[in-house]
This record gives sequence, C-alpha cells and structure tokens, in this order.
Amino acid sequence: MDYQTQLEIEQFLYQVSEACDNQDWDLYLSFFTDESIFHIPQWKSEHEYTKDPTKEMSLMYYGNRGGLEDRVFRIRTGKSAASTPMPRTVHNINNVRYQQEGDLFKVNVNWSTNYYRFGQTGLFFGYAYYDLVKGDQGFKIAYKQVILLNDKIDSVLDFYHV
Repeated sequence: MDYQTQLEIEQFLYQVSEACDNQDWDLYLSFFTDESIFHIPQWKSEHEYTKDPTKEMSLMYYGNRGGLEDRVFRIRTGKSAASTPMPRTVHNINNVRYQQEGDLFKVNVNWSTNYYRFGQTGLFFGYAYYDLVKGDQGFKIAYKQVILLNDKIDSVLDFYHV
C-alpha cells in the first residue's frame, strides 16, 4: 500500500461526499465515469444479499451514469415528489482500504449518512465497494456497490442517502 495513494483516495471520497451533501449535482456526477455502475443490492436473508442485479432484486441499480443523471434531473425539475424538499445530509466515511489491480483501484469503505427532513432525523449505514480509475483529472468512480445494513426503510431511500 502506498500512503500517498491512500490519502488521494480518501480525499477523493470526501470530495464526492461533500458534493452530495452540498447538493452540487454537476460536481457529484462528474466523479462518475459514463459507464459507471451504481448498485444497492437487496437482502435475501439476514446475512446474504443479492449479487447479480440483472437477475435478482436490488434496492437500486443503474447500469451506467445515465441512471444517476435521471435522478438528478427529476430532483432539479421537481418531478421527484419523494425528494421535495431535499433532506439535509451528512456523509461520513471511514476505514478506507484499497488494493490496486493494474489501472483499477478496488476500494472498500464503511459509511454512514445522517439526514434531516420534515423535522425528522434518520440514519443509513453500511459499507461500500468502489472501483476507481485514475486519469489526468484524478480519480473517477467506475463502480459503486453499497451494502445498506439497516435496510428497513420507513421513508425514502435515494442515491443521496448512501
């Protein structure tokens, strides 16, 4: 492990979180490659979650960045009633680990997101797997899988919660 790379990856993930918390959607989307996959699997049982989003149920699955762009479009145009008003969020990331496989950086993190909406506070937490690619502009997300550990959802779950 290279500590400079570790620091760069951590700073990158903090920037992604900050863009989401600030609802700076153009910046947030710019952190994803065009082909990036975004996946939140569904739990099959207490300790097993679905693996293949094309054959099994998922809480959320976008096969490319277009899915996230569509969610952002709906938020911006008010077409997402579930996101009006938008909750205030704070993303926290810790225990960042990575392994480099050629040009790909496989990153594991633990995360939690506190949110506030309609006078109610909530918390989602879990861990996430990223595939990051590094280009001239820095890192980009090629793959993000979020394992939501508290999946009893009593209100809304959207990409900005994880």
